[in-house]
Amino acid sequence: MKKRIAILGSTGSIGTQALEVIETHPDDFEVEVLTAHQNSDLLIEQAIKFSPNAVVISDENQYRKVADVLLDKGIKVFAGEESLCQIVQMETIDIVLTAMVGFAGLKPTIEAINYGKNIALANKETLVVAGEMVTNLAKEKGVNIYPVDSEHSAIFQCLAGEFHNPIEKIYLTASGGPFRGKDKAFLANVKKEQALNHPNWVMGNKITIDSASLMNKGLEVIEAKWLFGLKSEQIDVIVHPQSIIHSIVQFADGSMKAQMGLPDMKLPIQYALSYPNRLISETKRFSFLDYPQLTFEDPDIENFRNLALAFEALKLGGNMPCILNAANEVVVKYFLMDQIGFLQMPEIIEKCMNLGSFIKTPSLEDYLSSDKEIRQIAEKLINNRN
Repeated sequence: MKKRIAILGSTGSIGTQALEVIETHPDDFEVEVLTAHQNSDLLIEQAIKFSPNAVVISDENQYRKVADVLLDKGIKVFAGEESLCQIVQMETIDIVLTAMVGFAGLKPTIEAINYGKNIALANKETLVVAGEMVTNLAKEKGVNIYPVDSEHSAIFQCLAGEFHNPIEKIYLTASGGPFRGKDKAFLANVKKEQALNHPNWVMGNKITIDSASLMNKGLEVIEAKWLFGLKSEQIDVIVHPQSIIHSIVQFADGSMKAQMGLPDMKLPIQYALSYPNRLISETKRFSFLDYPQLTFEDPDIENFRNLALAFEALKLGGNMPCILNAANEVVVKYFLMDQIGFLQMPEIIEKCMNLGSFIKTPSLEDYLSSDKEIRQIAEKLINNRN
């Protein structure tokens, strides 16, 4: 039977590529729900093409525009943030792809798990912010979480057939981004256009800036802890500029497994949606002769402080990863608005980690209040600088 897919964030980079995967495999998947925040034009275009049961535009001001086009086509249209949490309750959904960006993905993901929906997780912030709560809830509800990030998909693929064997260590690979090898003097003058020019991956603006600052890798470290039940000392990061090896698992006997391939997000998206099956893909094949040398190096945590801050947040636990994430979302927003510099981002994040109210065993309400508090602190710090 076809898997019926709900895509939360269908107009973003992951969402649009997921629709390409679904279009390529019409006998395996069909679109049940599409959602977007503000990109109503693309949402309408996608809905006309894929004929979902329902769509959600979270910006309520755009409801009428979407409804005027789609209601006549028999597609249900909803609006508002709460509709995102309600739509995932639909009995006709088999799997929810959470492709929303940032903290906004937390509540709808939790709601989908509460209603027994398997999750294809591209919204790493869900596990960064509330990893313990979300993974415990998934176990309680018998829900599977399939990772979509290329690095976590790589670990997941390496563990196929190995789930009874203990992991000694995992290595999350990082390209190093566009500023690999650059010093603070260079980074102090970086512009957003440079930071958005990733050497290997085509992604949305927020994740591209996170990759340039190594925060994305830090968030992936925290996500990996919860996805694979690891301690912080079992997770390492290694810079691999070619982005061919997507991550590595080392087992108790010293053996290592690596998942390899050309950089292409459609592959981990497809694997998450089709698991445990591997579907035919027309993506370009890797050739060793095209890459006679694969190189590796330690990440530069002195000039790229965000990775060290993420490890610190992971070790402190509680709501500290939530604090880290909220501060990061704010500083990236202001960096993209040309209101703070590249090196000011980790400075403000670290201050937020020191100023935020630490809670050792937070509830969902604590996560929500922490996120709100830290956004206010970060905004104040930025405004005082300006």
